[in-house]
Amino acid sequence: MKSSQAHQEMLLGNEAIGRGLAEAGCHFVTSYPGTPSSEILPAVVAAKKRENLNIYVNWAVNEKIAFDEALAAAYTGKRSAVIMKQVGLNVASDSMMSAAYTGVKGGMIIISADDPGPHSSQTEQDSRLFGHFAKIPVFDPATPKEAMEMIRAAFEISEKYQIPALLRPSLRVCHARTNIPLSPIQKIERKAEFEKNPQRWAATPKFRFVLHQRLNEKLKDIRAEFENTALNQTFFPDAGGDLGIIAGGISFAVVMDLLKESGLDGRFSVLKIGTSHPLPEKRVDRFVQSHKRVLVLEEPDAAIEIQIADKSALHGRLDGSVPSEGELTPGVVARVLAGLGVELPGHEESGRRLAEIDALSKDMGLPPRPPTLCPGCGHRAAFYAIRKTFPKAIFPSDIGCYTLGLNLKAVDTILDMGAGLTIATGLFHAYRQDGEAPPIVATMGDSTFFHSGLPALVDAVYNGARFVFVLLDNHATAMTGMQPTPADGVLADGSRGNRVDIAGLIRACGVDFVETVDPYDLSRMMDALKEAGEHTLKENGGMAAVIARHPCLIAHRDQIPKPAGKIRVSEDCDGCRYCVSRFECPALVYDEETETVRVNEKICSGCAVCVDVCPNNAIFMEEDAV
Repeated sequence: MKSSQAHQEMLLGNEAIGRGLAEAGCHFVTSYPGTPSSEILPAVVAAKKRENLNIYVNWAVNEKIAFDEALAAAYTGKRSAVIMKQVGLNVASDSMMSAAYTGVKGGMIIISADDPGPHSSQTEQDSRLFGHFAKIPVFDPATPKEAMEMIRAAFEISEKYQIPALLRPSLRVCHARTNIPLSPIQKIERKAEFEKNPQRWAATPKFRFVLHQRLNEKLKDIRAEFENTALNQTFFPDAGGDLGIIAGGISFAVVMDLLKESGLDGRFSVLKIGTSHPLPEKRVDRFVQSHKRVLVLEEPDAAIEIQIADKSALHGRLDGSVPSEGELTPGVVARVLAGLGVELPGHEESGRRLAEIDALSKDMGLPPRPPTLCPGCGHRAAFYAIRKTFPKAIFPSDIGCYTLGLNLKAVDTILDMGAGLTIATGLFHAYRQDGEAPPIVATMGDSTFFHSGLPALVDAVYNGARFVFVLLDNHATAMTGMQPTPADGVLADGSRGNRVDIAGLIRACGVDFVETVDPYDLSRMMDALKEAGEHTLKENGGMAAVIARHPCLIAHRDQIPKPAGKIRVSEDCDGCRYCVSRFECPALVYDEETETVRVNEKICSGCAVCVDVCPNNAIFMEEDAV
């Protein structure tokens, strides 16, 4: 059905945002995948194919590159968007700060998805504060539908004031699913026209001062618009003046649902803030002055609260009334309200039922299941080989599936993307100062290597670091949704691009020892690691790299050969649990009754690596009869 025929579809919040970009006539969309933002670009691709739209889409190598490419398109007058998660904004922040000064011609939206909790991130930082820092307008949606609607408003503000705008959906907006009314696609025909203006696009510090003055004037005008926009409005303005609630983003949806479920909607005035920066100060001040007490609900930080001038009546994160970290779930908000004397009828019963469910699950004796690598994952074999070859090494690692190398005791540090190599370099030089040289084995995935590993490897080689670098190549950005990497040569829309040779890149960085091995071949993998370690110790040696290459079993099912048979456990199993604790494959299960290990055939991939792992030769493959 064409979008011109008005109808609704059940969409994920990220799918609504992607659809919203298409409906708003966006010409150019770039992204680096990261939960909770990963589904937005695929939704743009879906709209592009469904409606036969001329939209450029790109999985960029990292967030800064994605930002710069989208900014360049906006320089030419086209509407563009760049998509990332909150920690990705750190990578793009250098460009964002300057882009606020230079401004844009076509509208540009920066979509940064926050992860309060955090559920899949190294921090729960607040992108709204980055918008405040960069001095750009920030839109903070409370629902998937509002996120979709805010895209048009953000493009209009961006083009009217020639400034990038930030849309900040949080986890519960990104991953909520609801009916979304689809609107006709707004097809905006614009040819790229870059107008040379060095004083703006290539401004020296003297002219940057002038651009800063202009930016401050833009913010004053935008603040005046935000005073009257429907994105900021007061609900139940005639309620009593004892307690008022200011809420932004998903926190608004949570508190409104709680009040409605408890029969208290209408009892308290609620000021919804959809544009957290620049804050509509006059509207907020009027609301604060008309209440004896004001509760500020927002997550994950105090982006609204810090902008309110008169804090004498405020209760929020700054005075401890609201927790300083974590999501504002319905239970948390209910406890916050209770602390201010507002009891929510029925919530106690809900809490009691949850406690009963929790107790019931404990009584059932269900075993805890921590995150683990998939059965048959090549990373598991690689980590096992690393730990077996270098039992006393230091293991810096990185962000991705291979973070779960923690379970195999082959990961010691995790900082951010690229730090597997930079931490290893720092460790090497710190120990060398003392005349020591402990073995160091750094691990990093293929997508992360393209993202930020290349400059880190160049730095390591340039400064004479010596350690073993294991690149875990599974041909996918697996942790965030199986997006392709430059090594695959597959573009965002599924078309073919050019493959980039990882081994060639590593050699080009100055690494002489580069070996590519399938980690399923444990003996060859350990031999390669041993040779790599020896190379780092030679007088004329240096950095050594081992590429552990095996396709992701989920992303590349078509590349995985069918197992030759089924994995079995013989009577020789003495229940030592070595395969369970040291190899940590979820398909191997210790049976408390028989005190032996059995195979969960429902999830076993048949990789047969465990056959080589078992110290008692009790695991074998029963080949299928042909």
